[in-house]
Amino acid sequence: MNETAGGDGGHRGRRGRGEAGGADARRALRRGGKTAKNSFITRRIPPYRILSEEGLALIEANADTVLEETGIEFRDDPEALGIWKAAGADVTGERVRFPRGLCRDIVTKNAPASFVQHARNPARSVTVGGDATVFAPVYGPPFVSDLEGGRRYATLEDFCNFVKLAYMAPALHHSGGTVCEPVDVPVNKRHLDMVYSHLRYSDLPFMGSVTAPERAEDTVEMAKIVFGADFVENNTVVISLINANSPMTYDDTMLGALKVYARANQACIVTPFILSGAMAPVTPAGVMTQTLAEALAGLAFAQLVRPGAPVVLGSFASSISMQSGAPTFGTPEPALVLYGMAELARRLGVPFRSGGSLCGAKLPDAQAAHESSQTLVPTVSAGTNFVLHAAGWLEGGLVSSYEKFAIDADQLGMMQVFAGGYDLSENGQAMDAIREVGPGSHFLGCAHTQANFETAFYRSAVADNNSFEQWQAEGGLDTARRANALWKKWLADYEPPALDPSVDEALQAFVRQRKESMPDAFS
Repeated sequence: MNETAGGDGGHRGRRGRGEAGGADARRALRRGGKTAKNSFITRRIPPYRILSEEGLALIEANADTVLEETGIEFRDDPEALGIWKAAGADVTGERVRFPRGLCRDIVTKNAPASFVQHARNPARSVTVGGDATVFAPVYGPPFVSDLEGGRRYATLEDFCNFVKLAYMAPALHHSGGTVCEPVDVPVNKRHLDMVYSHLRYSDLPFMGSVTAPERAEDTVEMAKIVFGADFVENNTVVISLINANSPMTYDDTMLGALKVYARANQACIVTPFILSGAMAPVTPAGVMTQTLAEALAGLAFAQLVRPGAPVVLGSFASSISMQSGAPTFGTPEPALVLYGMAELARRLGVPFRSGGSLCGAKLPDAQAAHESSQTLVPTVSAGTNFVLHAAGWLEGGLVSSYEKFAIDADQLGMMQVFAGGYDLSENGQAMDAIREVGPGSHFLGCAHTQANFETAFYRSAVADNNSFEQWQAEGGLDTARRANALWKKWLADYEPPALDPSVDEALQAFVRQRKESMPDAFS
């Protein structure tokens, strides 16, 4: 089991760190519902730390013991086993055991601490690592839902809609990957439509296909059409999700995709996918130990394939119901794992991925809100660099919800303001306002308030803060209904970013040629 369910059209420059987007971007950020795009977050608050130095060192030592004594299986990939043997690991059958410290040494000597993922619109490029946080949408669900259509299998039309919504939502910085699984397209061909949709309907950075090595190769080739082969060779334009098959196993599909992307200098998020109690021990310390061991093996393998290839340490840890075995979300134990793994990634010197807006709810209701906030707040507080499933996740990741996407996107805007920290400029100190008003009066009419009223506070696009009478007169809509109106407005207002017609034609020709080269397969 894993998380994988199955502009001008060219790059004309580079962009490093995200900066404030000017008055318009700040105003849009505060208003929440406007469609001006926010830059990725450059955090101005420190990460929240829970584990002591002694605790972190203990987890690291235990992970090394797992790698040394138990080892990791690399299944059905003789090349991977040969690479590890040449690196000094003990290979017995498909089990690889690692001399103590080998994986950590390979990672720390080679993997970059941060990198830029370039978008086809340079203004949308993101930094992954350091004090940057990037929000990406839900990934992998085979179903979608909305208030009118209910729960149903996802189609390519749904997929394109979610790409457009990510493009329109102010606080999403990334187009994501499999935002839903379009089951109306053959399994062996749908990756072509998905990658094309990301490149055509958005100019944000995107994620590549990992469901087969040849699909990863198609992703790289399509990226070369847009960015140019030389640019792709020397820069990161694709990021991909490589799941370990916990416990302590990598299969040939994930290894094959990892090798394709690493050799092409493209980024891999190496993520053990863990349901605590089923795929790892029930305790947070045990989950962190196993997660770190599995991730270290994958991260180090990527560096052996190509030293310096960009990687991200991923952690996805859910608790389960010990009565039914179903995954549960928003519980305290995964939050403890998230905080600890974020710190362990920083100590290793690589970017960190985790968190999102996770829930087990079947509707965008109070359960969805509470469980999602109990995941999102630790995600931001821990200093997570790449946040997958930041918007739209419902029913334990089985459903991409249109309404929850809009609700989550609103919460992401709030988190972006929070992560911006304090304004200690002259305007932020507001001493002129205090002097002007003095004792016994009010600040509503003072010059400082008038100058700042548009940007002073985050303005939710889906919450209602009017009087009961006004709320009732406007239809008495609940949050889901207001979110329904918001995502529909985003789609109605959507205009595709510019793409050079010759590039678009080349992409479509590539897709046609690849589809014609193989028969349809739905399994």
